[in-house]
Amino acid sequence: MASIQTTPGGMPVLILKDGAKETKGREAQKNNLTAAKLIAEIVKTSLGPRGMDKMLVDNLGDVTITNDGATILKEIDVQHPAAKMMVEVAKSVDNEVGDGTTSSVVFAGALLERAEELLSKDVHPSVIVDGYNAAAEHALKLLEKIAVQVEVSDKDMLLKIARTSMDSKLVSDDSPLLGAIVVDATKQVAEKADRGLKVDLDDIKVEKKAGGSMHDTKLIKGIVLDKEIVHAGMPKRIENAKIAIINSALEIEKTEMSAEIRISDPQQMQMFLEEENRMLRSMVDKIKGSGANVVLCQKGIDDIAQHYLAKAGVLAVRRVKESDMTKMSRATGARIVNNLDDLTAKDLGAANLVEERKVETDKWVFVEGCKNPKSVTILVRGGSQRVVDEADRSLHDALMVMKDVLEKPAIVAGGGAPEAYVANELRQWASSQEGRAQLAVQKFADALDAIPLNLAENAGMDPIDTMTELRAKQSKGAKWTGVDARNTVVADMYKQNVLEPLAVKQQIIKSATEVASMILRIDDVIASGKSRMPAGPPGGMGGMGGMGGMGME
Repeated sequence: MASIQTTPGGMPVLILKDGAKETKGREAQKNNLTAAKLIAEIVKTSLGPRGMDKMLVDNLGDVTITNDGATILKEIDVQHPAAKMMVEVAKSVDNEVGDGTTSSVVFAGALLERAEELLSKDVHPSVIVDGYNAAAEHALKLLEKIAVQVEVSDKDMLLKIARTSMDSKLVSDDSPLLGAIVVDATKQVAEKADRGLKVDLDDIKVEKKAGGSMHDTKLIKGIVLDKEIVHAGMPKRIENAKIAIINSALEIEKTEMSAEIRISDPQQMQMFLEEENRMLRSMVDKIKGSGANVVLCQKGIDDIAQHYLAKAGVLAVRRVKESDMTKMSRATGARIVNNLDDLTAKDLGAANLVEERKVETDKWVFVEGCKNPKSVTILVRGGSQRVVDEADRSLHDALMVMKDVLEKPAIVAGGGAPEAYVANELRQWASSQEGRAQLAVQKFADALDAIPLNLAENAGMDPIDTMTELRAKQSKGAKWTGVDARNTVVADMYKQNVLEPLAVKQQIIKSATEVASMILRIDDVIASGKSRMPAGPPGGMGGMGGMGGMGME
């Protein structure tokens, strides 16, 4: 309903449009907190190696099975504005660091749950937000303090980090194989920067195809193109390939405007066709003259040009995607040529083998054995399309985690150990804070405990016993003590080789604190009413007037 205020004289004043809704004060806060906590409830059970998967069905009937927090929240169509903010947290963490999406949502939910307890005791939201921000700042410093620096050349350590990222996923049984692929791929495309290394994940192409098993997944030091060779007469396999990457069409150019040619003599017709042939043959001769035996073209290749290329023993692929052209250039060292006249032997790339192979029912072109490729392909296989999709998502998380470590080589243990350590330290630090902000810092510490607590619950452990044992060991100085959900015990997670990048943990705390602060500051929600379509002119589209009640926004 419209918001109506009255003047001192008793005259009603309409502030909002008819149909608008306004929720104020405690009720607005309660609504927002409940919606945000519900989002955390949804993903809570999928946290950790013993977490459960969710099956999501969209309105077209497509099924997604995953336990990746960001994917779950992307797939469910959230309507409530505060809940949407929680979804954005998962997305931002996914884009920034790739892993820790579930943890960030669970932690944000826990922060809001604890804040609700303080709000019920009449602590002002601004005080809670200040306390949370101070606690988050201190927590980030504590994490920096306990983080262990790693050598980016230590492949064994990198492998442990990659496996940890996959241990909570469907592909956990195959994590040794996939972990090795992820480490090799990221190290291959990493480039030296001013500070350490720089990794661009666009240089790693992930191609997925259902069939075979997860063990058939492999790293290809080159590029896989989901295209087939254009002409049946061309060679299907070329060793020691010299690759030309061309961005122009191997066709006769059409005129911009519709032109017509008038022919009065049959001989002129023959000359016209022969000229076309000659132009196409000269294009092929230029390619052959450069020494190329493989042509990748972003645009079309004329049938006659295909015939001449086949006669010359050149393997050709047409309509290659621009992103694949760029990757191919980085993998083979070829230069993308926009004009055939500019093509020289220097512009060619090299690969040990270019071959067309059948993958399931499709024919794909494999470019393999590049010398020092700065772009590689991971070919993901699996028993069914669902498995392949989930493996693809798991590989994305693992690649992002590798990128985080190579760019910022510092790690902490997993299993809720750093959260428990920081929570313990924050409780002691809280007593040095003045006023009511002290209460907010304590609640922040309690919220951090939600991570190990949920890990224990999902593993079927007793949450109270687990938390008391964890706190006891932490207070004795065993900072890497966490919840080993696989063996359902409280153990030293560093010795268990459960390792995570520091960047992921820091991002979880930053994102969750920011969204909790934002939701807590809201005390008034105004939802605009549905606008009605104006009635059409008489005699014209008057029938549209009846659509006024359709609620077009």
